Amino acid sequence: MTISAVEMTIPAAESVRITDDTLSVELSDGRTISVPLAWFPRLSCATQEERNHWRLIGRGQGIHWEDIDEDISVENLLAGRPSSESQASFKRWLAARPARPTRRSRRRRRPTRAR
Repeated sequence: MTISAVEMTIPAAESVRITDDTLSVELSDGRTISVPLAWFPRLSCATQEERNHWRLIGRGQGIHWEDIDEDISVENLLAGRPSSESQASFKRWLAARPARPTRRSRRRRRPTRAR
């Protein structure tokens, strides 16, 4: 029995958008693929500023977030593969991150009026 291999061309990423719960990537073939942000714990824990600081690598075959040391390939997104980072590695990374202010402490308080 012979098996013929089908060569697939992986489209390139052209742009990236991240919401609170979704990673969406526009591809060169016109598709947009969206996956749960929970698939990528580092992105889930990143600030919006860190999430927005991405660049395409390998002529659009992947996306890199330097601030959080995260790389995601278009091929893995198309195949439905979430992050393969181990829990131990993720926990070490999380522990090494600087503490971020809580939502409550980030709010600006209104100055009190003198009475």
